[in-house]
Amino acid sequence: MLLAALLPLLAVPALAAEPAANRAPGSNPLFRDKFTADPAPLVVGDTLYLYVGHDQAQRDEMFNMREWLVYSTTDMKRWTDHGPIMKATDFKWAKADAWASQVTEKDGRFWFYTAVEHDDTHPGKAIGVAVSDSPTGPFVDAKGSALVTNQMTPKGTHSWEDIDPTVFTDDDGSTWIAWGNRQAYIARLKPNMIEIDGEITEITPPHFEEGPWLHKRDGIYYLTYASLDRSKHRDEKVSYATAPSIQGPWTYRGELTGSGKYSFTIHPGIAQFRDQWYLFLHNAALTVGDQNGSIGRRAVTVEHLEYDADGLMKPVVQTDAGVSVPPPR
Repeated sequence: MLLAALLPLLAVPALAAEPAANRAPGSNPLFRDKFTADPAPLVVGDTLYLYVGHDQAQRDEMFNMREWLVYSTTDMKRWTDHGPIMKATDFKWAKADAWASQVTEKDGRFWFYTAVEHDDTHPGKAIGVAVSDSPTGPFVDAKGSALVTNQMTPKGTHSWEDIDPTVFTDDDGSTWIAWGNRQAYIARLKPNMIEIDGEITEITPPHFEEGPWLHKRDGIYYLTYASLDRSKHRDEKVSYATAPSIQGPWTYRGELTGSGKYSFTIHPGIAQFRDQWYLFLHNAALTVGDQNGSIGRRAVTVEHLEYDADGLMKPVVQTDAGVSVPPPR
């Protein structure tokens, strides 16, 4: 969510969005009856669950996000809509904004980390944590207060820096959370999953804007994120960095994708499912009824993700076909 830079764009009419055509299963956008954003995949056994925010912006609204949804698939072609799993105001200390989230499984429970607008006791964006015994919820506040508030990252430049959490459990069982807007932060979680363990460290890579995603493959740690080179572009792309350890040092590896179609924002989510890797994103190329895609009306997509012999991710071209076609070779 890029508030300051987006405000001037509100006066610009929405670009004509592409209608939701009757395409092959697995083509993009994945869900065509409502606007969805900020995809976060989770694999549990033979099922992939996809957690998304629900864009409900009307007319020239920038963002209107009140709840989170979850979908599931067993074949990456056909999806089951499980409906809302939680509202922003289910966190009693929050007042609005069901922004980007991620769910992780640990010790048989499902932990939901997300960004909301805190009430006036701690002004600004904050990260909450909820928990469920099922990946489809219902989720309930696990802590009764925010895990991260704006006051905990005082070096930040604005009140919405504490957004877009990503959570990763390493091979040694330690769990880490990263988040941020303009500044990227990382911290270890205590085993109870509802408290920060130790210091919060800044790890901001080049052109970092928001939407970090942590994953690991063959001993390499990846930090993938929405990037914006403000000297050259106005729309976010996806870039990434790699490291030999979850604590770095991080080496910038460049852009992974271009911008999402018609969309100022983009948000990566990565998962391995049935021996294939996938990159989830969003764009604004969906029309629902008389509503075109726009800044606050986005649509989730997915593409195949491939790695080269050195473990670097190959550039991904965003397509309408998505995973309805085999992965590139």
